[in-house]
Amino acid sequence: MKQAAGESLITLKRVQEMLGLSRSSVTGLIQAGFVAPLRGPRNQYRFSFQDLVMLRTAFKLQQASIAPRKILLALAKLRDTLPEDMQLSGLGISAVGAEVAVRDSSGQWTAETGQLLMDYEMSPLGGSVAEFAKAPDSSPPSIDWFRQGEALERENQEAAEAAYRHAIATDPGQASPYLNLGALLCETGRSQEAVELYDRCLKTVGHDPLIHFNHAIALEDLNRFEEAVKAYGRALTLDRRCADAHFNLGILLEAQGDKQGALRHFNAYRRLKRSKAADL
Repeated sequence: MKQAAGESLITLKRVQEMLGLSRSSVTGLIQAGFVAPLRGPRNQYRFSFQDLVMLRTAFKLQQASIAPRKILLALAKLRDTLPEDMQLSGLGISAVGAEVAVRDSSGQWTAETGQLLMDYEMSPLGGSVAEFAKAPDSSPPSIDWFRQGEALERENQEAAEAAYRHAIATDPGQASPYLNLGALLCETGRSQEAVELYDRCLKTVGHDPLIHFNHAIALEDLNRFEEAVKAYGRALTLDRRCADAHFNLGILLEAQGDKQGALRHFNAYRRLKRSKAADL
C-alpha cells in the first residue's frame, strides 16, 4: 500500500492503544495477511491510517465469527476488483450471517462472489456515511418521495436524487431525505454539494447528531479536517454514545499530533464497543 504524501506512520503500541487490541491480536492479523505495515529503522512495525482502518475491520469480522480465511479471501478479492483510486476503507464492510458483505452506492453484495444481498440493515465499520432506514410517518407526501428515492437508488441514481429533492421540498423539516441524499452525493464524488446540503439541513431541521456526523464525513472528503473535527465534536455533544464519531475524531486528532485528545476518543470508542458487546 502506498503511503500518502505527508501521512504520519503509527507504531504498534499506538495501534494497540487506539483499537484496544493486544499485541498478539495485531501481529496475528498481520501474519494472516490483512495488512502489510512498513518497517522502521530498527525493523519495528509502522502502520498507515489505512492499515488502522483495515485492522479494525478484520478484527470486527472475526468477532462476528467469520473464519479468518474467509475474511482474508474476501478482502483480497475486494482489493483485486476495486478501481485503483478506491480504498477498502471507503466501503461499508460487515457480516451478514456467515458472509462478508459490502455496501456501496449500488446496494449490498457478498465480497467473495459478488452476489447481491437483500437490503439487511448493516452497521458501517468506520468512515462510512450513516443513513436512515425509514422515514417518519408524520408527512405522507414527503414519505412517498423518500421511499421512491430509496427504491430507485440501486438502478437510477439520478431519479433517486430527484425524489429525495422532492421530499425535501415537500417537507424541509424532515432529516431523512437530507441524510440519504447527502450520502448519495458523497458516494458519487460530490462532497461539496453534500456539505452545502447539510449546512442547509442544519438551518431547517436543527441540530441532530447524525447530521453533524455525516457533515463531518463530507468535510473529510474535501480535506477540510479542522471543520470535520468540529463537526464530529458537535455530533458527540448531542450523543456521547456515537462510537464511530469517537473513532473518526480520534484518527483526525492523531493525524494533527494531538495524541492525548486522540487517546481520549479511542478509549471512549473502546468503552462503548465493550458496553454494546455486553448487552448482546
